[in-house]
Amino acid sequence: MAQTHFHNIKSKSVEIFSILSAIIIWQLIAVYWVKNSFFLPSFTDVTFAFFTVVTKQDDFFLFSRDIQLPVLVVDLLYSLLHFWIGLLSALIVGIPIGMTMGWFKIVNRILDPLIEIIRPIPPLAWIPFAIIWIGLNPMGAGFVIFIGALFPIVINTYTGFKGVPKVYVEAAKVLGCNRNIELMRYVALPSSLPSIAAGIRIAMGVGWMCLVAAEMFGVSRNGLGFKIWNHYYHHSMDFVLVYMLILGFLGLFIDRVLRYYLEARLLKWRAGVMA
Repeated sequence: MAQTHFHNIKSKSVEIFSILSAIIIWQLIAVYWVKNSFFLPSFTDVTFAFFTVVTKQDDFFLFSRDIQLPVLVVDLLYSLLHFWIGLLSALIVGIPIGMTMGWFKIVNRILDPLIEIIRPIPPLAWIPFAIIWIGLNPMGAGFVIFIGALFPIVINTYTGFKGVPKVYVEAAKVLGCNRNIELMRYVALPSSLPSIAAGIRIAMGVGWMCLVAAEMFGVSRNGLGFKIWNHYYHHSMDFVLVYMLILGFLGLFIDRVLRYYLEARLLKWRAGVMA
């Protein structure tokens, strides 16, 4: 027990030392080699910028009410709103499409050519239509994220349903589960959950990149991506780095939370199989 505890402490100390070393090297390169905060802000510059966006107040509109919050909190709330609008819409649309394509051959034959034509189009190419159709609002940014997240969910759900072992289906029929809706719900869906979960994680990564691009290209007037572009125009590269790092940490946090939820809840049954 003591050895395990010591090993964990040692492992964490190595990680902390690695991060501290990277920060020191970054500071030295920025101050003594680059010597230009526009090309590479130092760690101290970024730290001061971070405290500025944390302490400065901005307006956040909630149910027609103007609430004063720190600038960083306002940007986080808007970006998370855009992200979840797009991701949840992709889940609501993508999972049923992938299920029906994987289970019914005729549906696959009808939809597959259409999906394969639209899928290679970069999500950012839809930005002009997002602005025209929806406007500069959270739904417009959510639409771009929806386009980026939709196809990984559809394809992985389709792959999961297509790969359901026939022995599972036959065994369910022997036990009295004969209707397609019952077979899909009680046999195909549980069997496909690992593939669907992988598709959701991929969709989250793609959607997160689309979020930044959508906000940077003007689909929304708020958010982390918008502030990156705005601060770049004002040559405030220390603030640009602050928002870049926040995007990285926030994306990592969302991925870890989703992975924990999927593995601890939806895929808990796999622990006994994989052991």
